[in-house]
Amino acid sequence: DSFFSWMQSQDPARMACCQDILAIAASKHDRPGVAHLSVEQTRQLLALPDRSTRTGRRDATLLATLYDTAARVQELADLTVRDIRLDGPAMAALTGKGRKTRHVPIDGNTTALLTAYLTERHLDSPGKDDHPVFFNQHRSKLSRGGIAWILRKYQAQAADPALANTRLSPHILRHSRAMHLYDSGVPLPYIRDILGHVDLSTTEIYANSRELHQAGEKPQVARSMRGRSSLSRYRAAVA
Repeated sequence: DSFFSWMQSQDPARMACCQDILAIAASKHDRPGVAHLSVEQTRQLLALPDRSTRTGRRDATLLATLYDTAARVQELADLTVRDIRLDGPAMAALTGKGRKTRHVPIDGNTTALLTAYLTERHLDSPGKDDHPVFFNQHRSKLSRGGIAWILRKYQAQAADPALANTRLSPHILRHSRAMHLYDSGVPLPYIRDILGHVDLSTTEIYANSRELHQAGEKPQVARSMRGRSSLSRYRAAVA
């Protein structure tokens, strides 16, 4: 890079050519991977709330729902009781950008947490359909900042220094869910639908990030995993 920078200063006629070369070099080095937690770090984080307390049970349910649905933080804040279906195939209806609603499956652990939580908070009774699922002491929905604060509170309690000191936000938990799905062999179109992306190219950042991380490793291993389209491997990994 320094050579081509020097050359264009010495010979202005070659400036355009040198800048093209520098741009290529930059594009190769400035492709950061997607920031995300490992499966083990995620498991540690979700286990931190004290489920013997009322607040801890709420927070355990909130974090599990945030991760399991890969919701954007505003989507989680906007979640109402009517958006949760716990019978049949359990799922959450998330309303995202452009007021578009998508239905995201909920796993058995999160379903159990939500069922107990809604019962404890008397949200499973008639007339509660429009009540926010996660709310504060004034029974108003939690703000985006409030949800982020809850996440950081438990991060600070982590015994693992790598988890306690990493940059963490609700959106990074969303990235983590997507990366774990991808690593489990779930096809990108399915991940796109869970995340609510319009264009598959947006979802491809997870594949690109993993390829960057695996540079120097055996690529055939990663490719063979892509053909496995079941969620079972992923769910077993984080159960």
